[in-house]
Amino acid sequence: MDDDYLRIYLNDQLALGLAWRELARRAEGSNAGGELGAALSRVAQGIAEDVDTFRAIMNRLGVRPNPVKQGFALVAERLGRLKPNGRLRSYSPLSRFVELEFLAMGIDGKRQLWTTLRDLAGLGSRLPDVDFDALIDRAARQRAELEPFRVRAGSEAFATALPGPRPAE
Repeated sequence: MDDDYLRIYLNDQLALGLAWRELARRAEGSNAGGELGAALSRVAQGIAEDVDTFRAIMNRLGVRPNPVKQGFALVAERLGRLKPNGRLRSYSPLSRFVELEFLAMGIDGKRQLWTTLRDLAGLGSRLPDVDFDALIDRAARQRAELEPFRVRAGSEAFATALPGPRPAE
């Protein structure tokens, strides 16, 4: 195994994890109260714990976090807030759907990350006390918890789709 490749991969994944953590916190704040807010609170807390676990794994492997990659990821997450959402200054149904869609993608990626580290990078044997199976299961639970809300948000966002025939693509 090339530890330089692993170091780069781990830093890339940490940066992504930080961006998804911030997105989860933002979505939680935008949807406070109700079932969705509660689900997002649990998922945001889980993602934050996963980031902490990931940092601990990096530390045990002697991999220093790359502050430049982290900074770029956090700036990218904040710039993502500026994207048009169909409303000039307020949260829209599209905002909710896009946040949930991106969170779902991030959680799916995190589940793949834990599997990659365990199996392909050989960390399951290098760090036998890290319960990668539990981390994979937690990602699956987070994804399952958000899925009904993602589907509902998509239905609400696109319920007013344009009538008539669609142009050929």
